[in-house]
Amino acid sequence: MEKLKEKIKSVRFRLFIVLCIVIMFLVICLVVINSLVLGNFYMYSKTNTIKEVYTMINDYYTAPSLTVNLEEELKKISYKNNFDILIQTDTNLIAFSTDKDFLDSLDRVTDIMQAEKNNNTNIIYSDENMKIRRVTDTTNNLNYVLLTGKLVNDYNLYIRIPIAPIEESVRISNNVLILIGMLTIFAAAFVASFISRKFTEPIVQLNDITNQMAKLDFSKKYRITDSDDEINELGKNINTMSDKLESTIKQLRDNNIELEKDIEEKSKIDEMRKQFISDVSHELKTPIALIQGYAEGLVENVNSDEESRKFYAEVILDESNKMDRLVKQLLELMKLEYGKREFNDDKFDLIELIKEVIRKCNVMLEENNIEVVFEKNEPVYVYADDFYIEQVVTNYFTNAIKHAELVESKKQIQIRLEQKNQKMRVYVFNTGKQIKEEDLERIWGRFYKVDSSRNREQSGSGIGLALVKAIQNNYQNEYGVTNKEDGVEFYFDINLYESIEKEK
Repeated sequence: MEKLKEKIKSVRFRLFIVLCIVIMFLVICLVVINSLVLGNFYMYSKTNTIKEVYTMINDYYTAPSLTVNLEEELKKISYKNNFDILIQTDTNLIAFSTDKDFLDSLDRVTDIMQAEKNNNTNIIYSDENMKIRRVTDTTNNLNYVLLTGKLVNDYNLYIRIPIAPIEESVRISNNVLILIGMLTIFAAAFVASFISRKFTEPIVQLNDITNQMAKLDFSKKYRITDSDDEINELGKNINTMSDKLESTIKQLRDNNIELEKDIEEKSKIDEMRKQFISDVSHELKTPIALIQGYAEGLVENVNSDEESRKFYAEVILDESNKMDRLVKQLLELMKLEYGKREFNDDKFDLIELIKEVIRKCNVMLEENNIEVVFEKNEPVYVYADDFYIEQVVTNYFTNAIKHAELVESKKQIQIRLEQKNQKMRVYVFNTGKQIKEEDLERIWGRFYKVDSSRNREQSGSGIGLALVKAIQNNYQNEYGVTNKEDGVEFYFDINLYESIEKEK
């Protein structure tokens, strides 16, 4: 139903209907005009013909020396035009007649003419020598046109033209015209359909293109033809407008994306600033309070001995160093989390890096009597920024040292490597207590500490694992922690150099 309504509303349908109505109107007008005019025109033509016959006969009798055979000529004219011709002498003798019954009917005609003597409505033409009138013979139910005229030799001339053939000719002509009109209407309907389709196809195409353009789809273009008309010119202009709109909208989108990036960047910077201030204010409360307390003690000379003053100064220096490290770590974490840090990725040996981290922590390992198990010696080349990967390994390793405990007469840290598809996974395991299930996700947040009972000397800042998370997220590599039967195992993935080379 909807499709039918759309077709009825379409330009093509309306153009088709208009063309059909115009053609039907023209055919009807032709039939009406034929009915009104043809009879009168036919009558006018026959009237002129009998006038000419009258003149010809009159001329013959005016100049009888003419070589024209009047009887033969009149017979031809009578046969050709379906005339009845009668010439009567002044003594009422018949000089010429094409119909022997014509004379008999003249008596009735004379009576009719006498009855209509004062009524000129039936007279078609009249002058001093002849009259042409329409006669109705009710006795024989005949209608005809009759010429009565006086010739130069005083002979009477009568010419009769039956009207029935004229009416029959008009009727046949109208029927033929109606038949031709109906055939013309059917043919015209087909032609109108073809013409309307031919004319409306480019309009429909332009309408589809503009509809797509309204939906910001500029893929459709008008098919330019060889015809040099207004529609073709309109199609060219719409194609030009489509290209310019597409270019302009693309530029606007690009500008909008840039603007959104700028706004997002500004929002990130504001968020980073707020987060940084919040974190610093939260974490620096304790060291600032300690520095303030010990500094006041020094000012007020609470302890006068040199050793006490030295202890106070060392505490202030230690807390200041911790504050410095904390602020630097926070800044680094902010840059990593908000994508402000560029990585200098390159090829390096992961085994060598892990061994270097272990070597740096030898003192801590010896102090805590921790055994390190790492049996890998062959080089493993990876592709990343070695500075940040060292931070990941160091954070895992120092975290393992802090939480390593004696389990079944074994206090141990195990480091192992395992290839996972195109990546190398590094595991760092330490014997000790398991992490509570609810803490397994929380430990990756900044400043979160599993064991809040640890003193400030033993516990870290709570930023280390947050740094690991930020670094791994930048590389889009996996990381995590799992509880084992006798301890905890952390892991992280790193891209193998071979896989990077293959992708290039």
